[in-house]
Order: sequence, then C-alpha cells, then structure tokens
Amino acid sequence: MSAPVRGRSTRVRSANRRPKSAEYRARRRVILRRRLVALLSVLSVLALAYCVFFTPLLGVRQVDVRGNVALTEDEVRAVAAIDAGSPLVRLDLKEIHDRVAGIPRVAAVEVERLLPGTVRLLLTERVPVGSVKLPDGFHLVDSTGKDYAILPAPAPGVPELVLTLPSSSDPATRAVVGVVNELPEKLRPDVLSVAATTSADVKLTLSGNRVVKWGSSDDTARKAAVLLVLLSRPGTTYDVSSPDLATVS
Repeated sequence: MSAPVRGRSTRVRSANRRPKSAEYRARRRVILRRRLVALLSVLSVLALAYCVFFTPLLGVRQVDVRGNVALTEDEVRAVAAIDAGSPLVRLDLKEIHDRVAGIPRVAAVEVERLLPGTVRLLLTERVPVGSVKLPDGFHLVDSTGKDYAILPAPAPGVPELVLTLPSSSDPATRAVVGVVNELPEKLRPDVLSVAATTSADVKLTLSGNRVVKWGSSDDTARKAAVLLVLLSRPGTTYDVSSPDLATVS
C-alpha cells in the first residue's frame, strides 16, 4: 500500500516544480532584458558625454564677432584665443570674456555659446568724447575718462580735451568728461576744446574766440541752460561757474 502512495507524491511534486521552473525562467529573462537595457542606456549616455566633452563632435567651428567698429574680427578672435575644435561645453566663458574685455577699445563684451559649434562675441566699443594732444599723438578719451587709443590726428566730431595726463583716476579728467557728457546737443557744435588743470577750473573754448569759465562739473545742466541764454549777448568771456551770478564780458 505504501509504494503507490509514494509514486503519486513524486508525480505531484514533479508536476508542481515544472510550472515554477518555467515561471522562474520567464522572470529571469525579463530581469536580464531590463538589466541589458539599463546597461546599454548607461553606456550610451557615457559615450555621448565623452563625445560632447572630449571630442570635436560639438567642438568650436565658428567664432562670430559682432558689434565691432574700429576693431577687426581677426583682432578680436586673436585675443579671444578660442581653438577650433575645442569642445564647446568645456570652454571657460569667463576667461574668454576677460581676455576680450582687456582690449582697450572694448567697453563691454558678452560671450555666448551656441550649439552645435558657435561662440558669439557681442562687443560694445568705446566712443570718444574728446581727444587729448600729447607728444605721441591724439589720445582718445571715452565717457568714463579712460584713455584707450592713440590716433595721428584729432578724432572728428568731438572737442579737444586739454589735459596734462588723461586718466579715469585724474580729477581734472573726470571733471572735463563730466561736463562734456552733459552738454546739450544745441551747444556741442560750438565747443572746440575743454580744458582743466584741477576739478574746479574747467574752461570751454567756443567758436568765435569765445571762452566759458565753467568751474567744477557740478550743476552742469543748470550752467548749460544759463550759458545758452547768455550766448545771445555779445561778449568774449562767459562766466557760469556760479550760475546764479553768471556774467558776460
């Protein structure tokens, strides 16, 4: 009696194991496929990252210079020193900015990274408010008082600035530039030169051998308004250093 029972028990256990084994293999295949997909995904990301960061795939193909007037594109590119093929995402934009900003004629610069392979440099060049005649030529001075370029002739369309040593740290330069920056358009064409030895003795020379004693750069808008009224009167010397007590002689 016991032998037949054992045979049935063995058959039942065998029948139970077969479905479990098939199910296990199916789950195993799913797990393996998922692991393979995950591994391939990781490898793809690593390969893409390597191509982007360490190969010329997304490297620099063009350096686009815009906003330049006196400077040439080649001059700017030479200072920017961006190697062709350099991975775009690894460029140090601050270093590029600082190199280009160091060009004396450059007042401001923006550096942009444009996929797939362009670096764009947007320049703002300095604009002269006057030129200072010195032994080595005519020094251009911008609205901040910076001496940024030398020309063999005076800059057209701006007055001569009579200064000992133009510099944004020089009080006389700052006073002269402060006055020139605020002169009304109606007055500018008549201004031939602006001179100062200190911050308080600015003097303008106008067409017709007329001289204007301006004083400091304080109240420039008020002084200019008073001067425009005084110029309707005949005279050679106009003193607006104290605008409430202005005189003509």
